[in-house]
Amino acid sequence: MSDMRLVVAGAGGRMGRTLVKAISETKGLALAGALEDARSPLIGWDAGTLAGISENGVKLIADPSPLLDKAALKADGIIDFTAPSATISYAELAAKAGIVHVIGTTGLSAADEDKIKAAAKSAVIVKSGNMSLGVNLLGALVRRVAKTLDDEFDIEIVEMHHNKKVDAPSGTALMLGHAAAEGRGIDLEKRSVRSRDGHTGARKPGDIGFVSLRGGSVVGEHSVIFAGPAERIELVHKAEDRMIFARGALKAAVWARTQKPGLYSMTDVLGLGDF
Repeated sequence: MSDMRLVVAGAGGRMGRTLVKAISETKGLALAGALEDARSPLIGWDAGTLAGISENGVKLIADPSPLLDKAALKADGIIDFTAPSATISYAELAAKAGIVHVIGTTGLSAADEDKIKAAAKSAVIVKSGNMSLGVNLLGALVRRVAKTLDDEFDIEIVEMHHNKKVDAPSGTALMLGHAAAEGRGIDLEKRSVRSRDGHTGARKPGDIGFVSLRGGSVVGEHSVIFAGPAERIELVHKAEDRMIFARGALKAAVWARTQKPGLYSMTDVLGLGDF
């Protein structure tokens, strides 16, 4: 099979640059294009130069049409860690072109999720709040532990990220929350506690609490705490380099290349559905 041609959306950002570098280091993959917001001062820059590798001749552009137009398709997939509005646009383009779309964007609304589901009727979409292989294994463990332990064990999720992150709780924290809720057989939206301040009263059994910390240059740290009578279980993941998210996203893209149109997650990619 020929090299998989990938477009990196948000190629000027921290995650985009990491993806460009990861593609250059991965056999069987090729960088087909680099997209960036039209307002970015990086338009026209070489993607390789920005990624800290040798110049590769792929310039950052704003218009995705030359890359994703079905009539002259130059890509097999697009990797997207951008913003909700951009992600929805890319999902629609991926659907029209019938290509792979790997989504690592967080902060998506319910309406955004519906649009992605609609696009997945024609595109192979892999979406996850975190592309790290370790975090997705953690999610499977959280689901299993939550299923095993009853309401005597309170569930609290603590996350910390760098001071530039704009959404809270993090997409990963919410992903872990959904895993815990699935294990307990409850609706996270109805049992989620996002903040506590003042006289809140006693904690309600069965609730899943979230705490978000922001500061410095922390890539990402997540803890899921199961606190029971006289004992506590803590499941922890600490990310030290954004490359772990890039490698996971590329693994997802390669896996998705042979799948039928639909909406998938990293659980599907890693075969953790029955764990």
